[in-house]
Amino acid sequence: MALDGEDSVDGKTDTFLLRAIKIAFVVALYWFVSITMVFLNNALLGSHELDAPLFVTFFQCLITVALCWCMNLLSRFCPGSVDFPSIKFDPKVSREVLPLSIVFIGMITFNNLCLKNLGVAFYTVGRSLSTVFNVLMSYVILKQTTSFYALLCCGVIIGGFWLGVDQEGAEGSLSWFGIAYGVLASMCVSLNAIYTKKVLPVVDNSVWKLSYYNNINACILFIPLIVVFGEVNKIYHFNGLNDWHYWGMMMLGGIFGFAIGYVTGLQIQFTSPLTHNVSGTAKACAQTILAVVYSGSIKSFLWWTSNAMVLGGSSAYTWVKGLEMKKTQEEPQIKSRAGV
Repeated sequence: MALDGEDSVDGKTDTFLLRAIKIAFVVALYWFVSITMVFLNNALLGSHELDAPLFVTFFQCLITVALCWCMNLLSRFCPGSVDFPSIKFDPKVSREVLPLSIVFIGMITFNNLCLKNLGVAFYTVGRSLSTVFNVLMSYVILKQTTSFYALLCCGVIIGGFWLGVDQEGAEGSLSWFGIAYGVLASMCVSLNAIYTKKVLPVVDNSVWKLSYYNNINACILFIPLIVVFGEVNKIYHFNGLNDWHYWGMMMLGGIFGFAIGYVTGLQIQFTSPLTHNVSGTAKACAQTILAVVYSGSIKSFLWWTSNAMVLGGSSAYTWVKGLEMKKTQEEPQIKSRAGV
């Protein structure tokens, strides 16, 4: 009996350890994919040979569509190994997804332009207002109010943002265009989250189907934008059109852009939305430190304080919202137990 008890305990320990290892692997994979994608995009967008950010973003959307088709084919030939929803282009669904796609284009374009103008080190602060816009847009569009503590966290984020802008300006490396793009990207991130909730039922609540239609619409809409902003001429005169290294980097950027959707869902599946947000905040901190170390630059104490305020405020907001959601879920159970 004693041996049986020990075996069962060991079995539980093994199960716990195995799950812990899996979670650690998934979180590490998310960090690797996300940080690598940011540095890759920064290298591609910072290229002085080809200044065509819209074309770079268009190409990445094209790769995502191609990969969706590949995954769809693999799921047909290997149904037991690959789990991917069946996708078939429907013009009606595409039209219904279009409003979200316009916001999606704004989000990825302004996000890339912010990264290009501000660099990886200041990217977290430059695009830190998405939480603030989320509160604002939720009130304006969905009429949802926010608690005092959540608003207090937003105040810390805004304070960190302005301190960061001040310190980046003091160092002489501030780009006001980058800041403007960062603010617009933050707003689009918030709108994207809100419109995604509205549009998901149209694609059977499938995130992959939504990504497929979003990227197809984006590819179509990017073509006139590339023409209007004069990037066709820049591409035509680009000396690296026959450079396989450049196209390899472009392909890699597109693959990582596709992979981030998968690893994000994987991290949420193995942990929770709350843990995913905390992991994302910690990742942003590590990303900033890596960028500063890689560039060999020296930042002031107040510069680091601004990053700490933004990351701390974002983490605190996530924690507060998590507690509020838990309380909301528990209240009906408490009332039912009390017989109310």
